[in-house]
Order: sequence, then structure tokens, then C-alpha cells
Amino acid sequence: MALNLRQKQTECIIRMLNLNQPVNPSGTANEEVYKILIYDKFCQNILSPLIHVKDLRKHGVTLYFLIDKDRKPVHDVPAVYFVQPNNPNIQRIVADASRSLYDSFHLNFSSSIPRPLLEDLASGTFNSDSIHRISKVHDQYLEFVTLEDNLFSLSQKSTYVQLNDPSAGDKEIEDIIERVVNGLFCVLATLAAVPIIRCPRGGPAEMVASALDQKLRDHLLSKNNLFSEGGGFVSSFQRPILCIFDRNFELSAGIQHDFRYRPLVHDILGLKLNRLSVPGEKGGMKSFELDSSDPFWMANGSLEFPEVAVEIETQLNKYKKDVDEVNKRTGGTAGAEFDGTDLIGNTKHLMNAVNSLPELTERKQVIDKHTNIATVLLGEIKERSLDAYVKKENDMMVRGGIDRNELMSVLKGKGTKIDKLRFAIMYIISSETINPSEAEAVEAALRESEVDTSAFQYVKKIKSLNVSLASANSASRSNIVDWAEKLYGQSISAVTAGMKNLLSGDRQLALTRTVEALMEGKPNPEIDSYLVFDPRAPKSSPGTSSSHLKGPFKEAIVFMIGGGNYVEYGSLQDLAQHQQPAKQVIYGTTEILTGMEFVEQLSLLGQKMGLGSSSAAASATH
Repeated sequence: MALNLRQKQTECIIRMLNLNQPVNPSGTANEEVYKILIYDKFCQNILSPLIHVKDLRKHGVTLYFLIDKDRKPVHDVPAVYFVQPNNPNIQRIVADASRSLYDSFHLNFSSSIPRPLLEDLASGTFNSDSIHRISKVHDQYLEFVTLEDNLFSLSQKSTYVQLNDPSAGDKEIEDIIERVVNGLFCVLATLAAVPIIRCPRGGPAEMVASALDQKLRDHLLSKNNLFSEGGGFVSSFQRPILCIFDRNFELSAGIQHDFRYRPLVHDILGLKLNRLSVPGEKGGMKSFELDSSDPFWMANGSLEFPEVAVEIETQLNKYKKDVDEVNKRTGGTAGAEFDGTDLIGNTKHLMNAVNSLPELTERKQVIDKHTNIATVLLGEIKERSLDAYVKKENDMMVRGGIDRNELMSVLKGKGTKIDKLRFAIMYIISSETINPSEAEAVEAALRESEVDTSAFQYVKKIKSLNVSLASANSASRSNIVDWAEKLYGQSISAVTAGMKNLLSGDRQLALTRTVEALMEGKPNPEIDSYLVFDPRAPKSSPGTSSSHLKGPFKEAIVFMIGGGNYVEYGSLQDLAQHQQPAKQVIYGTTEILTGMEFVEQLSLLGQKMGLGSSSAAASATH
């Protein structure tokens, strides 16, 4: 049973567009019924990677609007609403119904609507005498964005900052954990899979795992639950494993530069919801889509950039050869007499040529698109010496440090301010011990380049802090340092602990190694302390397990709290494909971040802790 998240979510959306009726065997909604689609910004992002405008027409949707825009009445037409269950949206729906904007209202909420909001909806429509217009209310459990078959994001912004903010209280932390749990619950409900949950002890990972376990248990108590169709012997015999981690488990993966195509495109060009814009050859911006409909992207996303450039060249030559072949066939033989037999043969060739034209045109468009993207990337790589950053960061990780002259030459060389800041943080993370004078020299070099050093100082402070657990009160539970101690059971920061097991020579991430061990299910000192939750089993103390919970597993869902990236996604996909037989790994995260976006969150935390350029500059003058 392969877990196809993208397909399952698309099916749910098409059923929703079909007014929640079963869909035709052809997989399209009933197009005889014309309808209007109303969504909010969040749900627009859910729809955008899955369904194009032309697909909406195919499913009978003639008009579509954002919920907060002013809209004119359209009579005799049903309206499908797809929105998050929040107060502004409920108020807007009540207002729309009281103005009789549409004939009937089919309300679909992206996750389960809380009872108080449902009561507001009922009383609001009842008081305005429009309750008869509300046809149906559905909880869709679709509050996540699927970008590829094995990649999803909960689109929950700045989770890392919120969870690690020193001033965050217990209530705020619990709210964030609950949001993450609800998002993960939606993913599991869409897959109709109840997984075995594994996570490291302590910190947000354990909080999310135990809350999710409880939510699944409560839900499974009801007779007709969302998982009953996936129930029975088959699914319990081979269930997926859900591995939950927190960004502090391996901080470096969110910061390092990478030279593979998919991470490069995301990090440098800002791939968002499978779309990006790059400068065109003739000026102006060109917009491209990169998703499963692009065979080149799917086949070559995990290759290093130089290999991608070669592959583009190869595809171009192959295309030219095929075009020449078609021309040769349809051109006839020069100077030959034209008899009947040749005419029949020629007509056949012409027909073949006409049939192969659309395919050739499509291939050319894909080649042109990637040539354009690769050209822009190459310009950035040269201008910023990105290849040098990648190589030196890797060396630092493997060797556990870097020569001082080499370090300073990078910081004073090419690259943007953020490139240098990322490099400096990677230096701090990878060093076994921090040499104070060296760290000061790095900071001075950053200031010289006018870089805000608060992120650098934040990571340095975490690494140097050794607070004993006993003195840490529960209110500061949200503090990354305490979590690190709980996580690793010793007074050392998560950052260094996450670094120890970092890149070995073959460049496998700690995350990938750990997931591989969890899927294998063999005894392994790295993961023996990991907690186990089985929502289908009778409640026992967490962490205890019977043998069936140990695996091996064919399918895994890996979830990173606090921001993920295409580096980890690519690494996990490589792992899945190189297994014998091939396994499946779905990667999800609270939000997908570029190195720059993640460093900005670290900077924000640095400022919240009173670290930063201004204080650094002041202390430098004294």
C-alpha cells in the first residue's frame, strides 16, 4: 500500500468541488453543475500546487474569488467555500448568506471546525433568516500543502522562533504544539493511516508525538472514524512509521549551502509553491512551474549542478537529432521521380511527423525552461562563489574545523552578507571547541561587511551555555538549551550534539541516518532511547514497546518541527530509492525555509535575547 499523499489530497479536493458527491469514474466532478469557488489565502495555497485554473473549469467551477474580496451576487448558482475555520471567515460567510449572494452554500473547512465557531455560524445565519441557504458543512482535514508526491508543508510560519523564544510561556508553546498536531492529524486522516510514532526524548518532538498519539486514540474510539476504511488486518500488519524531529536535532541542515539542483533552485531563486520567477533573456521576469508534470525536474532534481548542465546539453542534442530525423523523413528524396508508392510512404511519414510535433514542442519548452533557470543559477554561483562555500562547509563538517586563514579569506571574499553569515554560523556549529579570539575575528569580519551578527551570537551563546537541568525552572521549558539537555541527557547544547553526528565522508545527514535506523528496526545505540507510541495499542507507559513496533518498515513519514528544506528532502529520497527493495519516505515540515529565511529566524531570536550588532559594536569600542 503506497502512501500517495498528493493523489489522495487531490481526490479529496475534486470530491469537494463536486459538492462532496462521489466523482465520476473518469475522475472529474460533475461539470453540468456550474459553481463558484470561494477560498481564503491559506486554502488558495493548498489548491495552487494541485489544481490549475484549467482543471477548475473541468470540474464545473466558472468563477473563483478570495473570501475577503467584495463580490457581486450570482443567483441560481451554488457556491463552494474552502476556508480555514476561523472567526473572520465565519463572519464573512454569515454576511454573504444574509445578503443572499449565492443560491446555496457548501461550506468546507480545511480542518475540524471548533464547536463555538459552528454555533456562531448557526446563530448568525438563523438571525439573518438565511440558514436555509447553508446546504452542507464539511470538515475536510486538508490543512497542509502537498508540493510533491512525498513532500508536504503545514505552512505554519516562524514556528522555530515561537518555540525557542525565551519569553514564550507554557500556554503559547501548547498552542503551537496543538497547531502542529492538528496539521499532522490532517495528513494522517488524508492518508487513512495510523502510524507507529517514534521521536527523540524531550523537547517539541516528544510534545508533538504524545499529543498526536492522544488525539489519534480519542478519534479511534468513535465508531465511524476517519481511519476505519483503512482499518482491518492489512493496514495493521504493515503500518507506516512516523518519525518526528525538532530543527535543533540538526541545525546545520537548515543553514548550509548545497550544490544539488533542487536545493539550489529553492535557496537561490526562492521556489515557492512549486513556482519561481527568473529574469528573462529579453528583460522582464519569466515565471516557471516546477512540479511532477516536468520530467526533467523530477529526474534531475537531486543531481549536482554541473551534472544538470551536462544533462540539459544532452537533452538539447537529442531533441535536435529527433527534429532532423523528422525533417529527413518528411522532406522526400531530392530530385527523385514522384510515383504512387512514394506518395503513400510519404503520407505515412507526414502523419507520423504531425503526431510527433506536440511531443517535440513540449520537450523544447522544458529544455528552454531549464536552460533559462540554469543560466541564472550559474550567474549567481560565479558572482557569489557558491561552489567554494559548499566545499568549505562540507570540509568543516567532516574535519570539525577550518584553518584560520581559510576562514577569514571566505569572510572577506565574494558572497552576499547572508552567505557570509551562514558560513560563520557553520564554522561555530562545526568546531569542536570555540577559540574565543578566532570567534571575535569572525565577528569583526562580519561587522566589517556590515552583517547583522545577532544570529551568529545566538548560536555561539547556545553552544557555550551549559546550564544544569536542576536549576532550569519549568517556565523556561521552551528554551532551546534546556531542551537540548533533555534531548541528549547531558549538559551540552543541541547544536553541538546535532553536529557530532553530522556529515561523514559520504555526506549523509544525521536525520537520514537516524530515519534509516528507525525503519530497519534493529537494535542501535543511536535510537534505542527513542520513544515509541502506538495509538492503536492499549495505553501503556510511553517508550515501552512490543516487537511489532520495531519494524522493519516499508514506509516512513518524517516530520521536522521548526522548518525544513530541500536538502533534507533530497537526502531522504536518495535513502528511499537506494534501499533494496525500494522504500517510501514522505518528508514534511512546519514550513519550508531557504537558508536565508532560517538565518533570519535565528537573528530574531538573537535580538530577543538582547544579542546583536548594536551591543556587539558597543562592547567592541570599550
